[in-house]
Amino acid sequence: MKLSRRDTLRVFGATAAGALLGRSGAGASPEPLLRAIPSSGERIPVVGLGTWSTFDVGSSAAERQPLEGVLTRFSERGGRVVDSSPMYGRSEAVVGEIAAKRGITGKLFLATKVWTRGRAAGIEQMETSERLLGTKRLDLLQVHNLLDVDTHLATLRAWKEKGRVRYIGVTHYNESAYPEVERVLLREKLDFLQVNYSLAERGAEKRILPLARDKGVAVLVNRPFGGGEALRRVLSRPLPPWAAEFDCTSWAQFFLKWILAHPAVTCAIPATNKRTHLDDDLDAALGRLPGEALRRRMIEAV
Repeated sequence: MKLSRRDTLRVFGATAAGALLGRSGAGASPEPLLRAIPSSGERIPVVGLGTWSTFDVGSSAAERQPLEGVLTRFSERGGRVVDSSPMYGRSEAVVGEIAAKRGITGKLFLATKVWTRGRAAGIEQMETSERLLGTKRLDLLQVHNLLDVDTHLATLRAWKEKGRVRYIGVTHYNESAYPEVERVLLREKLDFLQVNYSLAERGAEKRILPLARDKGVAVLVNRPFGGGEALRRVLSRPLPPWAAEFDCTSWAQFFLKWILAHPAVTCAIPATNKRTHLDDDLDAALGRLPGEALRRRMIEAV
């Protein structure tokens, strides 16, 4: 029988609750792991929230209510980094409207991207993102998939100097682009790199992650479940009992803790529109992380 992630969470839910209470004490709110952004020293939680597909919905109550619950819960649990893009349909607008409604805009670390060609089009798109997200100063602006990267980085530097954006960076999601990602990292001064990395997609650990660490660039990890297929493949199997050695109580946490144990990683940004999945993801930021020996064993397990 194949179990969905929801079914798996039901199986492990009681164990997870007991483990968290045991670590933090009854009634206490466990504190998530924080990591520093190398260029500033500012500390952010290691698990954020992606919005690709999940937040691209209409305006009906049926569509918005689950997402309002997710974003509110995310903030209540100390979550900060919310990553979006003009490429993600209505996601920026949905995040901005929900955050304004719940009064949490100022509590979030709002990251988005520029994804177009040409300086004027880039500026227009970034100003639209500011309006949709409901902020006059974005926390992070990234050149999405390196599209017209030189043009947009020049604009981003100017915006950063004027205080219109706090951090700048670049993104990609495909290993075939790593040679260009590497060239950009070598020649540009960046605050952030966003790249795919997971138990199913490990290519970034060869050159990209070590280079980012050497250059003092924070790393956001997209596709932490390998697009979801890698996680679905293991959900019907029991979690290895030795996962308890690093306070892991679900397969989602297994994937995320493996990522977070890499010293170059600053924050992983799984996307979800379900509160149960959100809580499970955020629990990966609690307790211990695996060492190198366990990380190799985790690779073998999946």
